[in-house]
Amino acid sequence: MTQQNFVNRRLQLWDKIEGVVNGGRKEIKIQAAWFPKAFRELTQDLNTARAHGFDPALIERLNRLVLEGNQLLYGQRSFSFRKFSDFVLNTFPCAIRDSWKGIAIAHLIFYGIIFFTIALCLQFPDFVYEVIPENMARELEIMYNPESMHFLIPRNVSSDADMFGFYIYNNISIAFRTFAGGIIIGVGSLFILSFNALFLGAATAHIINKGFSETFFPFIIGHGSFELSAIIICAYAGLILGYRLFVTKGLTRQASLRIAGKTALPLITGSVILLVIAAVIEAFWSSKHQIPITIRYSMGAAGWLLLYLYFIFMGRKHDRIS
Repeated sequence: MTQQNFVNRRLQLWDKIEGVVNGGRKEIKIQAAWFPKAFRELTQDLNTARAHGFDPALIERLNRLVLEGNQLLYGQRSFSFRKFSDFVLNTFPCAIRDSWKGIAIAHLIFYGIIFFTIALCLQFPDFVYEVIPENMARELEIMYNPESMHFLIPRNVSSDADMFGFYIYNNISIAFRTFAGGIIIGVGSLFILSFNALFLGAATAHIINKGFSETFFPFIIGHGSFELSAIIICAYAGLILGYRLFVTKGLTRQASLRIAGKTALPLITGSVILLVIAAVIEAFWSSKHQIPITIRYSMGAAGWLLLYLYFIFMGRKHDRIS
């Protein structure tokens, strides 16, 4: 193959690709059906030119087109409200329902450990200190004691905006550790989920034993549905990842993880949205102890109900289409 023959055959395609690249995202939307296939051919042309040692200027042009075309096809896209709303209204709840059995089991494990630990620590109050160090238990008492100057305010946090940042960091770090633990054959996610349930159960029982229930439960009920559900979902996503990492079912490990990622990614993304909602509620609503308890309980119960109705019913039309 001579360079001149090669250029004569392929030049028209390259010129058209260059026109699309120069037109940016607006032009690539117009050529959406054609461009991906043309881009693959362009990549092959670049490899052919390199293999035959053609003119460096020709190789440079093809390489530039490949890089710019790759950026258009796979580069970071700007935020799209339509895609975000479609994810919230369809993709995320559909992903929850697709994995409902595993998520339901994770719920049973999490809440089963919580309620068992609460019952145990109410019966044997000193068992709390087997789970929670004494200094941390005292901090919990100070946080939920209405007579304390630090009532419902984390250390070194003085404003609602600061509290929002604190809760975002704390919630997402817990969720990330829960998900990342799945790399250990899924056992890490299960362990972290169980440990968080054990800790929460012991903390709840300790607050009840100290007589601070009327400050504790109105505080956690507002954001608890979003925060706890997100952590459970992250644990399940981690379990999927760990399972498919070691149980490939005849696939390569890379292909197996790619399949697991398609299941886990919408669950993780949706969980982050839930955690942001939880942080907003926790910072700007949950700590407002001057609001009547009946209103706070009612709003909290509504949050739990609406969240699970969202998981069950939202996006069902999308299910039927797909």
